[in-house]
Amino acid sequence: MHDTGSTTTDEHDFVTTFWEACQGSPAERDLARFRGQGLLRSVFPVDAFASASIATAGVAVATLRRQMGVPAAAAMPAVVVDRRLASLWFGMSVRPQGWELPPIWDAVAGDYRARDGWIRLHTNAAHHRAAALAVLQVAPERAAVAQAVQQWQAQDLETAVVARGGCAGAMHSWLQWQQHPQGRAVLQEPLLHWEAAGPAARSDWDFDPRRPLAGIRVLDMTRVLAGPVATRFLASLGAEVLRIDPPGWDEAVLEPEITLGKHCARLDLRRAEDRQRWETLLRDADVLVHGYRSDALARLGLDVHARQMLRPGLIDVSLDAYGFTGPWSARRGFDSIVQMSMGFAEQGQRSARADKPLPLPVQALDHATGYLMAAATVRALTLRAERGIGSIVRASLARTGAVLMAGGTRPMPEPQPQAPESAADWEDASEHLVWGAARRVRWPLQVAGVTPGWTRPATPLGSAPAQWQA
Repeated sequence: MHDTGSTTTDEHDFVTTFWEACQGSPAERDLARFRGQGLLRSVFPVDAFASASIATAGVAVATLRRQMGVPAAAAMPAVVVDRRLASLWFGMSVRPQGWELPPIWDAVAGDYRARDGWIRLHTNAAHHRAAALAVLQVAPERAAVAQAVQQWQAQDLETAVVARGGCAGAMHSWLQWQQHPQGRAVLQEPLLHWEAAGPAARSDWDFDPRRPLAGIRVLDMTRVLAGPVATRFLASLGAEVLRIDPPGWDEAVLEPEITLGKHCARLDLRRAEDRQRWETLLRDADVLVHGYRSDALARLGLDVHARQMLRPGLIDVSLDAYGFTGPWSARRGFDSIVQMSMGFAEQGQRSARADKPLPLPVQALDHATGYLMAAATVRALTLRAERGIGSIVRASLARTGAVLMAGGTRPMPEPQPQAPESAADWEDASEHLVWGAARRVRWPLQVAGVTPGWTRPATPLGSAPAQWQA
């Protein structure tokens, strides 16, 4: 991983890497097939990366069906991914009709020129914005922020904002990231950390080959964006997903996108009553997916071992931004910040000869890690069916990003001559959401014998009671 090279990786190479990380066999990875053309313009092979991550989740579903006794001829067909639709799902899959989503980014969020380079401030959350403004000692006005940032060294400002509880990332090159203490640490980690858990309290379910996760309960403790993508995928296969957020947490722009198929409730785990309720929910869950920083639940006395005591054999899938070892293992991070840290924005700027950082065209690290986590969850359910044990799996944005970085670069593709979207991209029927009517992009994945779909529309956070429905 010393340079990005000039020959880019294709989907099958990415699937090989992802599937090996999921403990899959080489024969199974060849199930994936691809059609169409992607839409994502980048010096990195983002289209292939997107299609391959979705395909890997599909391969996991096909192998689960085989393990659960579906005849081999029906259980092992090719998994087909539409590259164009995969590109669209790596952006926003929902399109409002007669109403508008809030802006994706806070007015202060973005890239700023510091005295010696560039830095990105992530201020979508109110407390992150307050931290950045407190360090810079300015009002929440972009021009004032830009002027203040110019007085700082990028690394010094990053350190100060993070120490204040905010989220920022100075821009590094890929070479600099490989030499950085955190870069060195995360590049030594496996793509997915796997650990066998104890015997599962429940190792079977009334398996429906067309809805393979019907009857599976998933406790969702995730936020922007990889974790919610993972649990949305699980919901598409029939899993009952209960998302829990703390009071006051808001993701208004993403709610129509990532709450699809889920019940969404609120609990404050610092309150004894709410914590007891959460523990009761966990005891009845098959899967826990969480995206809290690696030390957050531990500080509440709910580390991975405590969770296994509450629910023996739990499938415990977690996400961290920068990895689980090294000096930044507990640091706040989002896709756009990780892209700045590890060299994507710098490489894009340099390759395109741009006058500012040029990141990936979508939050590709989030989405790909989400589908990788979903694939790992389905694989863990397969292993539970085989061996009667749970699994503990850990993923990180930075480690997933290294897979894309190692995939090489290419000249920036020319713009596609066709329109970026067409009528054939959309589902036939509109969705009726609490915000208004909306259309959704067609699902990009086909697994023969499986009927994907969501039984619940997207819904606001905190709109359901904290209880299992089935």
